[in-house]
Formats: sequence, structure tokens, C-alpha cells
Amino acid sequence: MSRLENLLWRLLFVLMAWIAPPGTGLASPAPLPDACPRPPPGSVIPEPEDLRSQHGVLQLDLTVHNYREHDGSVRYCYVLADGSQSPTLRVSPGDLLVLRLKNALTEFDSDTARPTHNHSHANTTKPPDPCTSGYMSLTAANLHFHGMTMPPICHQDEVLKTSIQPGDPPFEYRFRVPANEPPGLYWYHPHIHGFSNAQVLGGASGALIVEGIERANPQVAGLAERVLIIRDQDLLNPDAPPSKSEPVVPKTLIDRDGDSANNGTGFGKPAKDLSVNFVPVPYPDYPPASLSMKPGECQLWRVLNASAITYLNLAVLFNRAPQLLGIVAIDGVPLNQNGNPANAIEWRDHIGVPPGARVEFIVTGPPAGIPALFVTRTVDTGQGGENDPNRALVSVSADIDAPEPHSRLSSSPEPLPPSALPWVGNVAPVRVRKLYFSEKLSDPSNPNSATDFYITVDGQTPAAFDPASDVANIVVKQGDVEDWIIENRSTELHAFHIHQIHFLLLDWSGTPVDEPFLRDTVNVPYFNGRMLQYPSVRLRMDFRDPNIVGTFVYHCHLLEHEDGGMMGLLRVEPAARTNGMR
Repeated sequence: MSRLENLLWRLLFVLMAWIAPPGTGLASPAPLPDACPRPPPGSVIPEPEDLRSQHGVLQLDLTVHNYREHDGSVRYCYVLADGSQSPTLRVSPGDLLVLRLKNALTEFDSDTARPTHNHSHANTTKPPDPCTSGYMSLTAANLHFHGMTMPPICHQDEVLKTSIQPGDPPFEYRFRVPANEPPGLYWYHPHIHGFSNAQVLGGASGALIVEGIERANPQVAGLAERVLIIRDQDLLNPDAPPSKSEPVVPKTLIDRDGDSANNGTGFGKPAKDLSVNFVPVPYPDYPPASLSMKPGECQLWRVLNASAITYLNLAVLFNRAPQLLGIVAIDGVPLNQNGNPANAIEWRDHIGVPPGARVEFIVTGPPAGIPALFVTRTVDTGQGGENDPNRALVSVSADIDAPEPHSRLSSSPEPLPPSALPWVGNVAPVRVRKLYFSEKLSDPSNPNSATDFYITVDGQTPAAFDPASDVANIVVKQGDVEDWIIENRSTELHAFHIHQIHFLLLDWSGTPVDEPFLRDTVNVPYFNGRMLQYPSVRLRMDFRDPNIVGTFVYHCHLLEHEDGGMMGLLRVEPAARTNGMR
């Protein structure tokens, strides 16, 4: 739907509401067109629109819309002028990105699918500058460029105060991709505190690719590439019984967030449905989306887990047999980031991907006549976690006439220059900090009361994140390298994420880990109540890049946990300044 058509429909709605107010007996106006249409289950996977930089600049106008469905759920989407949703932004290191974001979100009545025009901020004194507003609501908008090493300042990657309201003029994001940004898959999504879960669950997300992964790893040169964005959403069939093809499982339990709780069987009703490039794969039968590949063709799949709360455990099956997948990058960073060519590819038959994380891997298409499935296996999220069962995602067919994907990597890449900084794994940390995840019932006497979520620096008092506070939980100095130990003192799995930087995983619950790459999101194992010590990860945090000076956040990337207070504030001071909280 074009912008002009959308405007005409909205004007018609206003006119009909004026000439036929409630109680007149006149016919109601026709419903507004769907601003965020989705393909039906079982569809062929559409490829997102590719927007590429030209002469070192990528400019685009993006509008964020929402639409309430008949079941009451609300979709969110980023839309180009031609109606295409969630374009993939393709840039190269050193490019300038200029993105003008228009907020066209609408507030809805509680008992109707029609929009109201009395926004909740209309009777408040709203600062005229979106950079200082800090106003957070379901109709506020901003963007976080997840994984990018960018200054945490307004018009670049600041999410604490930046808040664009409906009716504001288009807000310009303008930043230069760092020359040393690792080539790989990143993404953009809203970061409105308290409302990120609803907006991302509704579909507000898109991929951002820093080009040049074949320059880091020539083994992928010339491969066709496919961008697959896996999102979650509220169940389309919440009252349906499980499929008869599944084994009988215990009665579905509902957690305090209203989702299906982990039952430990690998089956049963999931907490959320999944979709692939917006093609829904709904419970209970999980009709897979579909794609075709030439028989035996190798492709680079770039997979983003844009889910709000769902963990993935990805595999490709030929006749139910798992196939080896060649991982070349995690969270936008090539596996040979440490400079050792021997680390270029890691072959596995399944890949765990927490919410917010990305994985890029080589996949070989099935031979002719062999059925293939792209699936997610069950993830044990702990006694307090949601149910993430086994389910199909995509049916992959071998077809000699399969269409060519939109994009193909260069077949003759120029190698990337070596990093100017020593490998962070070889840098001694200047200090070690301990943080921990924890949860508490808001009413300890009521087991069904809401959960309060915390991430706490050891020695500080657990407290939910306060967006009105400018007091940093942690202060570091630009140029430093630190080790952080993140414990999980709760009975559910959490996914630690920090803005602006990547980190190196060193230790997983006491077991040393030798990874040659960096991450920006990592699972922290849950506490089962019987362990002699809390499970933890040890991370080497790299604060050496001068781009990151400023204030930003770290949090659990299960967005209902983040919105519920499981977030902390970090300030990176310039190297010349004294660090008062060392």
C-alpha cells in the first residue's frame, strides 16, 4: 500500500467518523487497510528488499506503522515508500548511512480495532527535541543498530532519551560505519524501554549487513547468500490441541507472563509462534515456509534471531538426518577475527542462537528427490523459562530451475587488512567484575504475582532499571579491557547483551572456552536449585574503541525481561579522565 493510499484511507475514516458519530445508526466506515500485511502460512519465503550504498552513501526514508488484527494482536512494521517491509540495509566499512524515520504509529482503543486520535502524550508537556524527550510509550519510536560499534549519541545509536512521537517530522539517523567494523550480519529494531517486547514481537525489525565477509573468509567467495529473519509472535491458534503427530505431553503450564512454560519434553504448546521472513509457521501443525535450491548448491545463509523471547537451536535435516553446517560468523564477526586462517569455518550439525544473536553459515542444498527441512530443536530454558519445542521452519526442495537469490558474494575479493589492535584474548584485563541475573515475585506471598527482573553488579542492591536515572551502574575508561563474570541466580535461561561493543567468551560455568571470535549476545545457564554454585560465563569486555565513549546499556535480550527492569547503565569515559568507580 502506498503512502498516498494510506493517507486517503485515513482521511476517509476521519470523515466518516465525523458525519456518522456513534449512536446515529449509520453504517460504520470500512476498516483501514492492513499497514503490515503478512504472507499466509506455507508460503514461499520472500527475500527482503536490498538497499545498497551508492558511492559510499546509503540514504533511505523509512516509516514505522502498526495495525491491529481481528484477534486483538498488533503488528508493527518498517515500510518503504513502495510498501515493501523491513528492507535489508547493505553498507561497507566507511560508508555514510542517512536514514529518515517517520513515526506513523497509532494508538488503539481497548475494545475496537479502530485507531483513536487522542495519543497518551497529547496532554503532557513534550519537549520539542526528540533527542531529549525520553518519552516511552507504545506509540513512541526509535532505532537501535544492534551490534554496531557506534557512538551512543543522538542521531546515531542512543536509545535512553531518543524518542520520536507520532506527528513529529521525519527523524534523521546519520552515522558513518566504522572503517574497522567486522563484515557480517547486524540488525535494527526499536529500543523504547518498557515497550520493546511488544514492538519487536509485532515484527519491528530488519537486517543490516556490513559487506565484505568474503574478504575476511575467501572460502565463501562467490556464494549466493540468503537472509533469513526468524521472528516470534503471539500464537495464531492458542486454543488448539497439540498435533496428533506429537507424543502426549504433560498438561500445558502457563507462566506468570502468560506464556506456555517449559515442560522439559521438547514438545507441546510453544510460548510463541515463529515466522521466517514474515511467513508464519503456526502451532500446532507448523506448516513450514518453503524455498528451493539447485541440487547440491552451496549458499551462505545469514540467519537473524529477531525474536522477542524465543531461543533457537537450528539444524538442516535430509530425510531426518542432520547435516553439517559451516559456521563462518557469529553476531556479525567472522570466526577468524583473531587473524588465524585455520579458524575460518567451524562445522556443526546444530547451532544455538539466543534472541538478538546472528549466525552465518554455509549450507548445501539437498540432492534431487531428497526431502529437506530447516528446523529448530527444543531448547531447555529452565524451570522458570518458556517452552521452545521442536518444530519445522522451512521445507527446502531441490529444483534445477530454482531462482537465483538476490545477492551473491564477490568471487575475487581483496583481503581485509589486519587489525591495528592486538587480539583481545591476548590482552590482560585491568580488572574483574561480577554481575548477576536474579528474579523476585513482586508479591512474595502470591506465587501468581508478576516477576521483577534484575541484573545487578555484585555489591550493589538489586533494583529494576530506572530510565529516569543518569547514575551509571558501571563506569569504565576507554582503552581498558576487563573481564566480567555474569552469574545466573534464577531458574530460567537469560541472554546477556551489551550495546556498542563485542566480547570474548572465556569460560562457561567453569569450563574454559577457546573461541577465536567475538559475540555481542550470549546465553547464561540457569540455576536448577541443586548446584553448589551459580552457573556463569566469563567474558572479556573490549572498551578500546574510541567510538564508544558515552553512556549506553547492557541487559537480558529476552525483551520482556529487559522491559521488566533487567537492564543496567554503563558509562565509558574518555581515556584522559579519572575513573571514579574503578
